[in-house]
Amino acid sequence: MGEALNGLKRSIMCGEVRESHIGQKITVMGWVQRNRNLGGLDFIDLRDRTGILQVVFGDAISKEAFEKADKVRPEYCIAVTGEVVRRESPNPNMPTGMVELKGQEIKILSESETPPIYIKEGLDAAENIRLKYRYLDLRRPDMQNIFMIRHRTAKVIRDYLDQNGFLEMETPMLTKSTPEGARDYLVPSRNYPGMFYALPQSPQLFKQLLMVSGFDRYFQIVKCFRDEDLRANRQPEFTQVDLEMAFVEENDVMTLNEGLIKHVFKEVVGVDVALPIRRMTYAEAMNKYGSDKPDLRFGMEITDLSEVVKNVDFKVFSDALANGGSVRALCLKGGADMGRKDLDRLGEFVKTFKAKGLAWIQLKENEIKSPIAKFLKEEELSSIIEKMSAEKGDAILIVADKDSVVFQSLGQLRLELAKKFDLIKDKNEFNFCWITEFAMFEYDEEEGRYFAAHHPFTMPMDEDLEFLESDPGRVRAKAYDLVLNGEELGGGSIRIHDTKLQEKMFKVLGFTEESAWERFGFLLEAFKFGPPPHGGLAFGLDRMIMFLGGTDNIKDVIAFPKNQNAFCYLTEAPNIADDKQLAELGIEVIKKEDK
Repeated sequence: MGEALNGLKRSIMCGEVRESHIGQKITVMGWVQRNRNLGGLDFIDLRDRTGILQVVFGDAISKEAFEKADKVRPEYCIAVTGEVVRRESPNPNMPTGMVELKGQEIKILSESETPPIYIKEGLDAAENIRLKYRYLDLRRPDMQNIFMIRHRTAKVIRDYLDQNGFLEMETPMLTKSTPEGARDYLVPSRNYPGMFYALPQSPQLFKQLLMVSGFDRYFQIVKCFRDEDLRANRQPEFTQVDLEMAFVEENDVMTLNEGLIKHVFKEVVGVDVALPIRRMTYAEAMNKYGSDKPDLRFGMEITDLSEVVKNVDFKVFSDALANGGSVRALCLKGGADMGRKDLDRLGEFVKTFKAKGLAWIQLKENEIKSPIAKFLKEEELSSIIEKMSAEKGDAILIVADKDSVVFQSLGQLRLELAKKFDLIKDKNEFNFCWITEFAMFEYDEEEGRYFAAHHPFTMPMDEDLEFLESDPGRVRAKAYDLVLNGEELGGGSIRIHDTKLQEKMFKVLGFTEESAWERFGFLLEAFKFGPPPHGGLAFGLDRMIMFLGGTDNIKDVIAFPKNQNAFCYLTEAPNIADDKQLAELGIEVIKKEDK
Protein backbone atom coordinates (compact mmCIF):
# COMPACT_ATOMS: atom_id res chain seq x y z
CA MET A 1 0.00 0.00 0.00
CA GLY A 2 1.37 3.41 -0.98
CA GLU A 3 2.19 6.14 1.49
CA ALA A 4 0.31 9.45 1.52
CA LEU A 5 2.09 12.73 0.90
CA ASN A 6 0.77 14.20 4.17
CA GLY A 7 1.62 17.73 3.10
CA LEU A 8 4.98 16.93 1.49
CA LYS A 9 5.57 19.21 -1.52
CA ARG A 10 7.83 18.72 -4.51
CA SER A 11 10.32 21.61 -4.57
CA ILE A 12 12.02 20.96 -7.92
CA MET A 13 11.84 18.64 -10.94
CA CYS A 14 14.44 15.87 -11.24
CA GLY A 15 15.97 17.13 -14.49
CA GLU A 16 16.34 20.70 -13.22
CA VAL A 17 18.85 20.05 -10.41
CA ARG A 18 22.24 21.67 -11.10
CA GLU A 19 25.51 22.62 -9.37
CA SER A 20 23.87 25.87 -8.25
CA HIS A 21 21.66 23.78 -5.94
CA ILE A 22 24.59 22.17 -4.07
CA GLY A 23 24.04 22.46 -0.32
CA GLN A 24 20.28 22.93 -0.66
CA LYS A 25 17.69 20.60 0.81
CA ILE A 26 15.15 19.62 -1.84
CA THR A 27 12.26 17.21 -2.41
CA VAL A 28 11.87 15.41 -5.72
CA MET A 29 9.20 12.97 -6.89
CA GLY A 30 9.03 10.57 -9.78
CA TRP A 31 9.51 7.00 -10.98
CA VAL A 32 12.43 4.67 -10.35
CA GLN A 33 14.41 4.05 -13.53
CA ARG A 34 16.78 1.61 -11.83
CA ASN A 35 18.08 0.72 -8.38
CA ARG A 36 21.65 -0.47 -7.66
CA ASN A 37 22.82 -1.73 -4.26
CA LEU A 38 26.59 -1.42 -3.89
CA GLY A 39 27.16 -2.69 -0.38
CA GLY A 40 26.61 0.16 2.02
CA LEU A 41 25.22 2.46 -0.67
CA ASP A 42 22.04 2.31 -2.72
CA PHE A 43 21.84 4.30 -5.98
CA ILE A 44 18.45 5.13 -7.49
CA ASP A 45 17.99 6.85 -10.86
CA LEU A 46 14.81 8.84 -10.34
CA ARG A 47 12.92 9.98 -13.43
CA ASP A 48 10.24 12.53 -14.21
CA ARG A 49 9.37 14.23 -17.49
CA THR A 50 12.29 16.67 -17.19
CA GLY A 51 15.00 14.03 -16.87
CA ILE A 52 16.86 11.75 -14.45
CA LEU A 53 18.54 12.54 -11.13
CA GLN A 54 20.83 10.14 -9.27
CA VAL A 55 19.81 9.67 -5.64
CA VAL A 56 22.17 7.96 -3.22
CA PHE A 57 21.11 6.38 0.08
CA GLY A 58 23.64 5.21 2.64
CA ASP A 59 23.60 3.39 5.93
CA ALA A 60 25.64 6.25 7.34
CA ILE A 61 23.25 8.91 6.02
CA SER A 62 19.99 7.38 7.26
CA LYS A 63 19.72 3.70 8.07
CA GLU A 64 15.91 3.78 7.87
CA ALA A 65 15.90 5.50 4.45
CA PHE A 66 18.65 3.16 3.20
CA GLU A 67 16.68 0.02 4.14
CA LYS A 68 13.52 1.41 2.62
CA ALA A 69 15.27 2.46 -0.59
CA ASP A 70 16.68 -1.02 -1.01
CA LYS A 71 13.12 -2.36 -1.41
CA VAL A 72 12.09 -0.18 -4.35
CA ARG A 73 11.95 -1.62 -7.84
CA PRO A 74 11.73 -0.07 -11.35
CA GLU A 75 8.64 2.08 -11.89
CA TYR A 76 7.87 2.45 -8.18
CA CYS A 77 6.60 5.99 -7.65
CA ILE A 78 8.55 7.63 -4.81
CA ALA A 79 9.27 10.95 -3.12
CA VAL A 80 12.77 11.72 -1.77
CA THR A 81 14.00 14.55 0.43
CA GLY A 82 17.71 15.20 0.86
CA GLU A 83 20.71 17.45 0.25
CA VAL A 84 22.18 18.18 -3.18
CA VAL A 85 25.90 17.30 -3.27
CA ARG A 86 28.61 17.12 -5.94
CA ARG A 87 29.00 13.70 -7.54
CA GLU A 88 32.26 11.90 -6.90
CA SER A 89 32.07 10.39 -10.40
CA PRO A 90 30.49 13.05 -12.63
CA ASN A 91 28.60 12.09 -15.81
CA PRO A 92 28.98 14.94 -18.34
CA ASN A 93 26.56 13.19 -20.74
CA MET A 94 23.50 13.99 -18.62
CA PRO A 95 22.28 17.47 -17.59
CA THR A 96 22.20 16.50 -13.89
CA GLY A 97 25.45 14.53 -14.14
CA MET A 98 27.55 16.85 -11.96
CA VAL A 99 25.36 16.43 -8.87
CA GLU A 100 23.40 13.85 -6.91
CA LEU A 101 20.87 13.89 -4.11
CA LYS A 102 21.93 12.51 -0.73
CA GLY A 103 18.67 10.86 0.27
CA GLN A 104 17.59 11.47 3.87
CA GLU A 105 13.90 10.57 3.66
CA ILE A 106 11.94 8.43 1.21
CA LYS A 107 8.23 7.80 0.72
CA ILE A 108 7.05 4.91 -1.45
CA LEU A 109 3.94 6.54 -2.93
CA SER A 110 2.95 3.45 -4.91
CA GLU A 111 4.48 0.16 -5.97
CA SER A 112 4.63 -1.25 -9.49
CA GLU A 113 4.45 -4.67 -11.01
CA THR A 114 7.10 -5.56 -13.60
CA PRO A 115 6.08 -3.46 -16.63
CA PRO A 116 5.21 -5.33 -19.84
CA ILE A 117 7.43 -2.91 -21.80
CA TYR A 118 10.77 -1.33 -20.95
CA ILE A 119 10.60 2.34 -20.04
CA LYS A 120 13.53 3.46 -22.17
CA GLU A 121 14.33 5.46 -25.29
CA GLY A 122 14.30 3.72 -28.65
CA LEU A 123 11.99 0.94 -27.50
CA ASP A 124 11.67 -1.93 -29.96
CA ALA A 125 8.33 -3.45 -28.98
CA ALA A 126 5.28 -4.64 -30.91
CA GLU A 127 2.90 -1.79 -31.72
CA ASN A 128 -0.13 -3.52 -30.21
CA ILE A 129 1.70 -3.87 -26.87
CA ARG A 130 2.80 -0.24 -26.93
CA LEU A 131 -0.77 0.90 -27.65
CA LYS A 132 -2.36 -1.42 -25.10
CA TYR A 133 -0.05 -0.09 -22.36
CA ARG A 134 0.11 3.41 -23.80
CA TYR A 135 0.35 5.05 -20.36
CA LEU A 136 3.65 3.19 -19.88
CA ASP A 137 4.82 3.89 -23.42
CA LEU A 138 4.23 7.59 -22.75
CA ARG A 139 6.56 7.47 -19.73
CA ARG A 140 9.50 6.92 -22.06
CA PRO A 141 11.75 10.01 -22.34
CA ASP A 142 11.70 10.14 -26.17
CA MET A 143 7.89 10.03 -26.18
CA GLN A 144 7.64 12.67 -23.47
CA ASN A 145 9.98 14.89 -25.48
CA ILE A 146 7.63 14.65 -28.50
CA PHE A 147 4.66 15.77 -26.41
CA MET A 148 6.61 18.63 -24.89
CA ILE A 149 7.40 19.67 -28.48
CA ARG A 150 3.69 19.38 -29.28
CA HIS A 151 2.76 21.60 -26.34
CA ARG A 152 5.44 24.13 -27.26
CA THR A 153 4.34 24.18 -30.91
CA ALA A 154 0.68 24.80 -30.06
CA LYS A 155 1.65 27.64 -27.74
CA VAL A 156 3.95 29.27 -30.31
CA ILE A 157 1.20 29.02 -32.97
CA ARG A 158 -1.37 30.60 -30.67
CA ASP A 159 0.99 33.43 -29.72
CA TYR A 160 1.89 34.17 -33.34
CA LEU A 161 -1.71 34.24 -34.54
CA ASP A 162 -2.80 36.33 -31.56
CA GLN A 163 -0.08 38.86 -32.40
CA ASN A 164 -1.38 38.96 -35.98
CA GLY A 165 -4.95 39.81 -35.03
CA PHE A 166 -6.58 36.35 -35.06
CA LEU A 167 -9.34 35.33 -32.67
CA GLU A 168 -9.50 31.73 -31.42
CA MET A 169 -13.09 30.53 -31.83
CA GLU A 170 -14.69 27.12 -31.50
CA THR A 171 -17.00 25.45 -34.02
CA PRO A 172 -19.45 22.56 -33.41
CA MET A 173 -18.42 18.93 -33.08
CA LEU A 174 -21.98 17.71 -33.74
CA THR A 175 -23.00 19.02 -37.13
CA LYS A 176 -24.73 18.11 -40.39
CA SER A 177 -23.48 15.41 -42.71
CA THR A 178 -22.45 16.88 -46.06
CA PRO A 179 -20.90 13.84 -47.77
CA GLU A 180 -18.46 14.96 -50.45
CA GLY A 181 -15.01 13.45 -49.91
CA ALA A 182 -14.10 11.07 -47.11
CA ARG A 183 -16.78 9.21 -45.14
CA ASP A 184 -18.34 10.96 -42.17
CA TYR A 185 -18.50 9.51 -38.68
CA LEU A 186 -22.20 9.57 -37.83
CA VAL A 187 -23.70 10.11 -34.37
CA PRO A 188 -27.34 9.02 -33.86
CA SER A 189 -29.74 11.45 -32.22
CA ARG A 190 -31.95 10.29 -29.33
CA ASN A 191 -34.24 13.33 -29.62
CA TYR A 192 -34.71 12.91 -33.37
CA PRO A 193 -35.00 9.16 -34.03
CA GLY A 194 -33.60 8.06 -37.36
CA MET A 195 -31.58 11.25 -37.74
CA PHE A 196 -27.84 11.69 -37.33
CA TYR A 197 -25.24 14.28 -36.55
CA ALA A 198 -21.86 14.02 -38.26
CA LEU A 199 -18.48 14.64 -36.68
CA PRO A 200 -16.70 17.35 -38.71
CA GLN A 201 -14.10 16.42 -41.33
CA SER A 202 -13.01 20.05 -40.99
CA PRO A 203 -14.64 23.29 -39.79
CA GLN A 204 -14.85 24.46 -43.43
CA LEU A 205 -18.41 25.77 -43.58
CA PHE A 206 -18.41 27.27 -40.09
CA LYS A 207 -15.20 29.19 -40.60
CA GLN A 208 -16.68 30.66 -43.79
CA LEU A 209 -19.76 31.65 -41.79
CA LEU A 210 -17.49 33.36 -39.26
CA MET A 211 -16.11 35.46 -42.10
CA VAL A 212 -19.70 36.40 -43.03
CA SER A 213 -20.13 37.26 -39.33
CA GLY A 214 -17.41 39.89 -39.60
CA PHE A 215 -14.70 38.33 -37.44
CA ASP A 216 -12.07 38.91 -40.19
CA ARG A 217 -9.41 36.59 -38.75
CA TYR A 218 -10.32 33.31 -37.06
CA PHE A 219 -8.30 30.28 -35.96
CA GLN A 220 -8.61 27.20 -33.82
CA ILE A 221 -6.57 24.11 -33.05
CA VAL A 222 -9.33 21.61 -33.63
CA LYS A 223 -10.10 17.89 -33.78
CA CYS A 224 -11.33 16.58 -37.14
CA PHE A 225 -12.72 13.16 -38.04
CA ARG A 226 -12.59 11.11 -41.24
CA ASP A 227 -13.68 7.52 -41.67
CA GLU A 228 -11.04 6.47 -44.21
CA ASP A 229 -8.44 3.79 -44.70
CA LEU A 230 -5.43 4.50 -42.51
CA ARG A 231 -1.68 4.54 -43.09
CA ALA A 232 1.39 5.79 -41.21
CA ASN A 233 0.39 9.46 -41.41
CA ARG A 234 -3.39 9.10 -41.00
CA GLN A 235 -5.65 8.64 -38.01
CA PRO A 236 -9.47 8.64 -37.79
CA GLU A 237 -9.28 11.64 -35.45
CA PHE A 238 -6.57 14.20 -36.07
CA THR A 239 -5.80 17.82 -35.25
CA GLN A 240 -5.74 20.82 -37.56
CA VAL A 241 -4.45 24.32 -37.13
CA ASP A 242 -7.39 25.92 -38.92
CA LEU A 243 -7.49 29.57 -39.92
CA GLU A 244 -9.50 31.88 -42.16
CA MET A 245 -9.00 35.51 -43.24
CA ALA A 246 -11.35 38.04 -44.83
CA PHE A 247 -10.50 40.63 -47.50
CA VAL A 248 -7.50 38.66 -48.78
CA GLU A 249 -6.08 37.06 -51.92
CA GLU A 250 -3.83 34.01 -52.29
CA ASN A 251 -0.58 35.87 -51.65
CA ASP A 252 -1.88 37.37 -48.39
CA VAL A 253 -2.73 33.95 -46.94
CA MET A 254 0.50 32.34 -48.13
CA THR A 255 2.73 35.16 -46.86
CA LEU A 256 1.18 35.14 -43.39
CA ASN A 257 1.54 31.38 -43.13
CA GLU A 258 5.15 31.51 -44.28
CA GLY A 259 5.75 33.78 -41.32
CA LEU A 260 3.96 31.32 -39.03
CA ILE A 261 6.11 28.41 -40.25
CA LYS A 262 9.32 30.41 -39.90
CA HIS A 263 8.36 31.40 -36.34
CA VAL A 264 7.37 27.87 -35.28
CA PHE A 265 10.47 26.12 -36.63
CA LYS A 266 12.78 28.75 -35.13
CA GLU A 267 11.14 28.80 -31.69
CA VAL A 268 10.58 25.04 -31.35
CA VAL A 269 13.64 23.42 -32.96
CA GLY A 270 15.94 26.35 -33.72
CA VAL A 271 15.73 25.96 -37.51
CA ASP A 272 15.85 29.04 -39.75
CA VAL A 273 13.39 28.71 -42.63
CA ALA A 274 14.44 30.92 -45.54
CA LEU A 275 11.67 33.16 -46.89
CA PRO A 276 10.04 33.51 -49.29
CA ILE A 277 9.30 29.81 -49.70
CA ARG A 278 9.66 28.52 -53.26
CA ARG A 279 6.44 28.42 -55.30
CA MET A 280 5.68 25.91 -58.02
CA THR A 281 2.55 25.38 -60.08
CA TYR A 282 0.76 22.05 -59.95
CA ALA A 283 1.59 21.51 -63.64
CA GLU A 284 5.31 22.09 -63.05
CA ALA A 285 5.33 19.77 -60.03
CA MET A 286 3.69 16.96 -61.97
CA ASN A 287 5.90 17.41 -65.03
CA LYS A 288 9.14 17.51 -63.04
CA TYR A 289 8.42 15.22 -60.11
CA GLY A 290 5.25 13.27 -60.90
CA SER A 291 3.72 14.45 -57.63
CA ASP A 292 1.77 17.38 -56.20
CA LYS A 293 3.87 17.03 -53.04
CA PRO A 294 7.41 16.74 -54.42
CA ASP A 295 10.40 15.92 -52.24
CA LEU A 296 12.95 18.56 -53.27
CA ARG A 297 15.82 17.32 -51.10
CA PHE A 298 17.28 15.60 -54.18
CA GLY A 299 17.15 16.18 -57.94
CA MET A 300 16.41 13.51 -60.57
CA GLU A 301 13.64 15.33 -62.38
CA ILE A 302 11.35 13.60 -64.87
CA THR A 303 12.12 14.31 -68.53
CA ASP A 304 9.50 14.22 -71.31
CA LEU A 305 10.79 12.10 -74.21
CA SER A 306 7.55 12.22 -76.22
CA GLU A 307 8.88 14.56 -78.92
CA VAL A 308 12.15 12.64 -79.20
CA VAL A 309 10.48 9.23 -79.69
CA LYS A 310 7.38 10.28 -81.66
CA ASN A 311 8.62 8.53 -84.82
CA VAL A 312 10.24 5.53 -83.13
CA ASP A 313 9.02 2.16 -84.41
CA PHE A 314 8.37 0.74 -80.94
CA LYS A 315 4.74 -0.18 -80.25
CA VAL A 316 4.82 0.58 -76.50
CA PHE A 317 5.88 4.16 -77.21
CA SER A 318 3.71 4.71 -80.30
CA ASP A 319 0.56 3.33 -78.65
CA ALA A 320 0.98 5.56 -75.61
CA LEU A 321 1.41 8.65 -77.79
CA ALA A 322 -1.46 7.69 -80.10
CA ASN A 323 -3.77 7.43 -77.09
CA GLY A 324 -2.88 10.93 -75.92
CA GLY A 325 -0.33 9.79 -73.35
CA SER A 326 3.38 10.45 -73.07
CA VAL A 327 6.81 8.83 -72.80
CA ARG A 328 8.83 10.09 -69.85
CA ALA A 329 11.96 9.02 -68.02
CA LEU A 330 14.33 9.37 -65.07
CA CYS A 331 18.12 9.36 -65.24
CA LEU A 332 19.70 7.48 -62.35
CA LYS A 333 23.34 8.42 -61.81
CA GLY A 334 25.38 5.26 -61.24
CA GLY A 335 22.45 3.10 -62.32
CA ALA A 336 24.46 1.23 -64.92
CA ASP A 337 25.79 -1.00 -62.15
CA MET A 338 22.33 -2.42 -61.38
CA GLY A 339 21.87 -6.09 -62.18
CA ARG A 340 18.99 -7.54 -64.14
CA LYS A 341 17.20 -8.67 -60.96
CA ASP A 342 17.25 -5.12 -59.59
CA LEU A 343 15.89 -3.75 -62.86
CA ASP A 344 13.16 -6.40 -62.92
CA ARG A 345 12.17 -5.44 -59.36
CA LEU A 346 11.85 -1.81 -60.44
CA GLY A 347 9.68 -2.97 -63.32
CA GLU A 348 7.40 -4.79 -60.90
CA PHE A 349 7.40 -1.71 -58.67
CA VAL A 350 6.01 0.60 -61.37
CA LYS A 351 3.37 -1.99 -62.27
CA THR A 352 1.81 -1.48 -58.83
CA PHE A 353 0.98 2.04 -60.06
CA LYS A 354 -0.72 0.67 -63.22
CA ALA A 355 2.27 1.10 -65.53
CA LYS A 356 2.56 -1.73 -68.07
CA GLY A 357 6.29 -2.00 -67.47
CA LEU A 358 9.63 -0.21 -67.29
CA ALA A 359 11.95 0.25 -70.27
CA TRP A 360 15.59 0.86 -69.42
CA ILE A 361 18.88 1.85 -71.00
CA GLN A 362 22.19 1.35 -69.18
CA LEU A 363 25.25 3.30 -70.29
CA LYS A 364 27.99 0.89 -69.30
CA GLU A 365 31.69 1.65 -69.70
CA ASN A 366 32.10 -0.10 -73.06
CA GLU A 367 28.54 -0.66 -74.26
CA ILE A 368 24.94 0.48 -74.15
CA LYS A 369 22.70 -2.24 -72.74
CA SER A 370 18.92 -2.16 -73.19
CA PRO A 371 16.13 -4.60 -74.08
CA ILE A 372 14.57 -1.92 -76.33
CA ALA A 373 17.77 -1.08 -78.23
CA LYS A 374 16.75 -3.48 -81.06
CA PHE A 375 13.67 -1.30 -81.73
CA LEU A 376 15.68 1.92 -81.95
CA LYS A 377 17.93 3.32 -84.64
CA GLU A 378 21.34 4.46 -83.50
CA GLU A 379 20.45 8.12 -83.90
CA GLU A 380 17.18 7.61 -81.97
CA LEU A 381 19.05 6.02 -79.08
CA SER A 382 21.58 8.85 -79.15
CA SER A 383 18.77 11.42 -79.10
CA ILE A 384 17.25 9.82 -75.99
CA ILE A 385 20.63 9.79 -74.22
CA GLU A 386 21.26 13.43 -75.18
CA LYS A 387 17.80 14.55 -74.05
CA MET A 388 18.36 12.82 -70.68
CA SER A 389 21.86 14.35 -70.27
CA ALA A 390 22.96 10.81 -69.43
CA GLU A 391 26.63 9.85 -69.06
CA LYS A 392 28.59 6.63 -68.80
CA GLY A 393 27.60 4.82 -65.63
CA ASP A 394 24.00 6.10 -65.71
CA ALA A 395 20.69 4.31 -66.29
CA ILE A 396 17.65 5.74 -68.07
CA LEU A 397 14.31 4.42 -66.77
CA ILE A 398 11.31 4.96 -69.07
CA VAL A 399 7.53 4.64 -68.68
CA ALA A 400 5.03 5.10 -71.55
CA ASP A 401 1.30 5.36 -70.82
CA LYS A 402 -1.44 7.91 -70.21
CA ASP A 403 -0.10 10.88 -68.28
CA SER A 404 -1.75 10.04 -64.96
CA VAL A 405 -0.07 6.62 -64.94
CA VAL A 406 3.29 7.95 -66.11
CA PHE A 407 3.35 10.69 -63.47
CA GLN A 408 2.36 8.43 -60.59
CA SER A 409 4.66 5.54 -61.50
CA LEU A 410 7.73 7.70 -62.18
CA GLY A 411 6.97 9.95 -59.21
CA GLN A 412 6.89 6.94 -56.90
CA LEU A 413 9.90 5.34 -58.63
CA ARG A 414 11.85 8.54 -58.01
CA LEU A 415 11.16 8.26 -54.27
CA GLU A 416 11.97 4.53 -54.26
CA LEU A 417 15.33 5.18 -55.94
CA ALA A 418 16.10 7.94 -53.43
CA LYS A 419 15.72 5.39 -50.62
CA LYS A 420 17.51 2.56 -52.42
CA PHE A 421 20.50 4.69 -53.43
CA ASP A 422 20.52 7.02 -50.41
CA LEU A 423 20.09 10.16 -52.52
CA ILE A 424 18.89 12.34 -49.61
CA LYS A 425 22.19 13.33 -48.05
CA ASP A 426 20.89 15.55 -45.24
CA LYS A 427 18.10 13.69 -43.43
CA ASN A 428 17.58 16.72 -41.15
CA GLU A 429 16.97 19.15 -44.01
CA PHE A 430 13.61 20.94 -44.12
CA ASN A 431 12.80 21.73 -47.76
CA PHE A 432 9.54 23.66 -48.14
CA CYS A 433 7.59 24.42 -51.29
CA TRP A 434 4.21 25.94 -52.15
CA ILE A 435 2.21 24.16 -54.86
CA THR A 436 -0.28 26.47 -56.59
CA GLU A 437 -2.82 26.51 -59.44
CA PHE A 438 -4.26 23.07 -58.74
CA ALA A 439 -6.79 21.55 -61.10
CA MET A 440 -10.26 22.59 -59.96
CA PHE A 441 -11.88 19.23 -60.74
CA GLU A 442 -11.08 15.55 -60.99
CA TYR A 443 -13.14 13.40 -63.37
CA ASP A 444 -14.41 10.05 -62.10
CA GLU A 445 -14.87 7.71 -65.06
CA GLU A 446 -16.91 5.19 -63.04
CA GLU A 447 -19.45 7.77 -61.86
CA GLY A 448 -19.23 9.81 -65.05
CA ARG A 449 -18.96 13.16 -63.31
CA TYR A 450 -16.53 15.72 -61.94
CA PHE A 451 -15.54 15.93 -58.28
CA ALA A 452 -13.99 18.91 -56.54
CA ALA A 453 -10.24 18.32 -56.29
CA HIS A 454 -10.06 20.54 -53.17
CA HIS A 455 -13.64 21.14 -52.00
CA PRO A 456 -16.77 22.65 -53.60
CA PHE A 457 -16.21 26.08 -52.04
CA THR A 458 -12.86 26.81 -53.74
CA MET A 459 -12.68 29.84 -56.00
CA PRO A 460 -11.67 29.16 -59.63
CA MET A 461 -8.91 31.30 -61.12
CA ASP A 462 -10.41 34.43 -62.69
CA GLU A 463 -9.06 33.72 -66.18
CA ASP A 464 -10.63 30.22 -66.14
CA LEU A 465 -14.18 31.18 -65.10
CA GLU A 466 -15.34 31.14 -68.71
CA PHE A 467 -14.57 27.41 -68.92
CA LEU A 468 -16.42 26.42 -65.76
CA GLU A 469 -19.38 24.86 -67.58
CA SER A 470 -17.99 24.35 -71.09
CA ASP A 471 -14.64 22.71 -70.19
CA PRO A 472 -14.38 22.00 -66.43
CA GLY A 473 -11.18 19.95 -66.80
CA ARG A 474 -9.39 23.11 -67.93
CA VAL A 475 -10.27 25.15 -64.84
CA ARG A 476 -7.57 25.86 -62.25
CA ALA A 477 -8.29 26.69 -58.62
CA LYS A 478 -7.10 29.45 -56.33
CA ALA A 479 -5.74 26.68 -54.10
CA TYR A 480 -2.34 26.19 -52.52
CA ASP A 481 -0.59 23.46 -50.54
CA LEU A 482 2.51 23.82 -48.40
CA VAL A 483 4.75 20.80 -48.94
CA LEU A 484 7.64 19.73 -46.72
CA ASN A 485 10.04 16.93 -47.71
CA GLY A 486 7.46 15.22 -49.89
CA GLU A 487 4.55 15.51 -47.46
CA GLU A 488 1.62 17.90 -47.54
CA LEU A 489 1.96 20.00 -44.40
CA GLY A 490 -1.10 22.15 -45.03
CA GLY A 491 -3.46 23.33 -47.70
CA GLY A 492 -6.06 25.95 -48.39
CA SER A 493 -7.72 28.16 -50.93
CA ILE A 494 -9.54 31.37 -51.62
CA ARG A 495 -13.27 30.65 -51.22
CA ILE A 496 -16.26 31.44 -53.38
CA HIS A 497 -18.24 34.30 -51.79
CA ASP A 498 -20.84 34.75 -54.52
CA THR A 499 -24.09 32.74 -54.29
CA LYS A 500 -24.59 32.51 -58.06
CA LEU A 501 -21.06 31.29 -58.66
CA GLN A 502 -21.41 28.79 -55.81
CA GLU A 503 -24.64 27.45 -57.30
CA LYS A 504 -22.92 27.15 -60.70
CA MET A 505 -20.12 25.20 -59.02
CA PHE A 506 -22.62 22.76 -57.50
CA LYS A 507 -24.21 22.32 -60.94
CA VAL A 508 -20.84 21.35 -62.48
CA LEU A 509 -20.37 18.85 -59.65
CA GLY A 510 -23.69 17.20 -60.50
CA PHE A 511 -25.88 18.65 -57.75
CA THR A 512 -29.40 19.71 -58.58
CA GLU A 513 -30.45 23.07 -57.19
CA GLU A 514 -32.62 21.25 -54.66
CA SER A 515 -29.86 18.88 -53.49
CA ALA A 516 -27.37 21.73 -53.20
CA TRP A 517 -29.74 23.73 -51.01
CA GLU A 518 -30.61 20.63 -49.00
CA ARG A 519 -26.97 20.01 -48.13
CA PHE A 520 -25.49 23.50 -48.04
CA GLY A 521 -28.52 25.78 -47.82
CA PHE A 522 -27.37 27.46 -44.60
CA LEU A 523 -24.17 28.62 -46.33
CA LEU A 524 -25.92 29.72 -49.51
CA GLU A 525 -28.48 31.62 -47.42
CA ALA A 526 -25.67 33.37 -45.52
CA PHE A 527 -24.09 34.44 -48.79
CA LYS A 528 -27.15 36.59 -49.47
CA PHE A 529 -26.03 39.00 -46.74
CA GLY A 530 -22.81 40.66 -47.85
CA PRO A 531 -20.11 37.99 -47.52
CA PRO A 532 -16.54 39.35 -47.78
CA PRO A 533 -13.87 37.89 -50.06
CA HIS A 534 -12.11 35.34 -47.88
CA GLY A 535 -9.71 32.44 -47.83
CA GLY A 536 -7.74 30.33 -45.45
CA LEU A 537 -5.56 27.34 -44.79
CA ALA A 538 -5.35 24.37 -42.45
CA PHE A 539 -2.13 22.78 -41.25
CA GLY A 540 -2.05 19.20 -40.05
CA LEU A 541 -0.72 19.73 -36.53
CA ASP A 542 0.05 16.03 -36.07
CA ARG A 543 2.08 15.96 -39.27
CA MET A 544 3.93 19.13 -38.26
CA ILE A 545 4.86 17.52 -34.93
CA MET A 546 6.12 14.44 -36.81
CA PHE A 547 8.69 16.66 -38.53
CA LEU A 548 9.55 18.67 -35.42
CA GLY A 549 9.78 15.53 -33.27
CA GLY A 550 11.76 13.48 -35.79
CA THR A 551 9.34 10.59 -36.31
CA ASP A 552 7.68 9.20 -39.44
CA ASN A 553 4.67 7.67 -37.64
CA ILE A 554 1.66 9.75 -36.66
CA LYS A 555 0.91 7.41 -33.74
CA ASP A 556 4.05 8.73 -32.02
CA VAL A 557 2.60 12.26 -31.81
CA ILE A 558 -0.96 11.47 -30.64
CA ALA A 559 -1.29 10.58 -26.97
CA PHE A 560 -3.85 7.81 -27.40
CA PRO A 561 -3.97 6.78 -31.09
CA LYS A 562 -5.83 4.02 -32.90
CA ASN A 563 -4.15 1.24 -34.87
CA GLN A 564 -4.23 0.82 -38.67
CA ASN A 565 -7.79 -0.55 -38.41
CA ALA A 566 -9.03 2.38 -36.28
CA PHE A 567 -9.09 0.17 -33.17
CA CYS A 568 -7.97 1.31 -29.71
CA TYR A 569 -6.05 -1.46 -27.93
CA LEU A 570 -6.13 0.50 -24.68
CA THR A 571 -9.91 0.92 -24.29
CA GLU A 572 -10.94 -1.73 -26.85
CA ALA A 573 -13.01 0.80 -28.77
CA PRO A 574 -15.12 0.54 -30.84
CA ASN A 575 -17.23 -1.87 -28.83
CA ILE A 576 -20.83 -2.98 -28.58
CA ALA A 577 -23.52 -0.83 -27.02
CA ASP A 578 -26.06 -2.39 -24.68
CA ASP A 579 -29.63 -3.04 -25.77
CA LYS A 580 -31.05 -0.19 -23.66
CA GLN A 581 -28.81 2.38 -25.36
CA LEU A 582 -29.72 1.06 -28.80
CA ALA A 583 -33.44 1.05 -27.98
CA GLU A 584 -33.30 4.70 -26.82
CA LEU A 585 -31.73 5.59 -30.18
CA GLY A 586 -34.16 3.47 -32.18
CA ILE A 587 -31.28 1.44 -33.62
CA GLU A 588 -31.22 -2.25 -34.44
CA VAL A 589 -27.87 -3.84 -35.26
CA ILE A 590 -27.97 -6.09 -38.31
CA LYS A 591 -25.12 -8.56 -38.31
CA LYS A 592 -23.34 -9.01 -41.62
CA GLU A 593 -23.24 -12.52 -43.02
CA ASP A 594 -19.76 -14.06 -43.02
CA LYS A 595 -18.42 -14.28 -46.56
